[in-house]
Amino acid sequence: MPVVDVVIPAWNEELSIGNVVRDIDKTMVRHVFVVDNNSKDKTAVVARESGATVVTETHQGYGAACLKGIAAANGADVPADIIVFMDADYSDYAEEMISLLDPILKGDADMVIGSRARGLRERKSMTVPQVFGNWLATRMIRLFYGFTYTDLGPYRAIRLESLNALGMRDKDFGWTVEMQIRALKMKLKISEVPVNYRRRIGVSKVSGTVKGTIMAGYKIITTILKHTWS
Repeated sequence: MPVVDVVIPAWNEELSIGNVVRDIDKTMVRHVFVVDNNSKDKTAVVARESGATVVTETHQGYGAACLKGIAAANGADVPADIIVFMDADYSDYAEEMISLLDPILKGDADMVIGSRARGLRERKSMTVPQVFGNWLATRMIRLFYGFTYTDLGPYRAIRLESLNALGMRDKDFGWTVEMQIRALKMKLKISEVPVNYRRRIGVSKVSGTVKGTIMAGYKIITTILKHTWS
């Protein structure tokens, strides 16, 4: 079994992070890296008490937290073979992780995206702007690159070697789409699997506010255009 590490960016998620960490099958995963992204609550304490390895990233941003988690996985005595990214809000189902890993373990994929569009979504688990934003972004990628994604879902798995080769740079809202575009440019073997999605615990820092929704949408679209024209 390849070495699997999980990276969970977390910002003020003390109510949910314990559930997320405890649900992960530790027989399948070596390290659960919870990246405390400048939280003002007890996220780090709860994560550590639940069995996670907590690392800190004070630069505010989803991408910045993911980069810190990748550095932790690379810095282990034995680097991980596969990295799984998931959210800290308890919207992802940890038991579905094997579905993400399976195409990689079989040699059929280098990167696997968990598609909420192809799975079952609990009512109100995604806002209308989120659904529309995913639709627009994936259509733009299909237009420019000829590849059909159905989601920019944060629940994903990727070979660490492939991830390092992508040269990820984005430090905030453009992280997921940057990874998916860079993977296409590098001609990685890409797969999607259906994942289910439930209502998060607490209020989203992005889609839960008008400002956050607008900023995220703007960044995703400009990231697609930037990488297309570069």
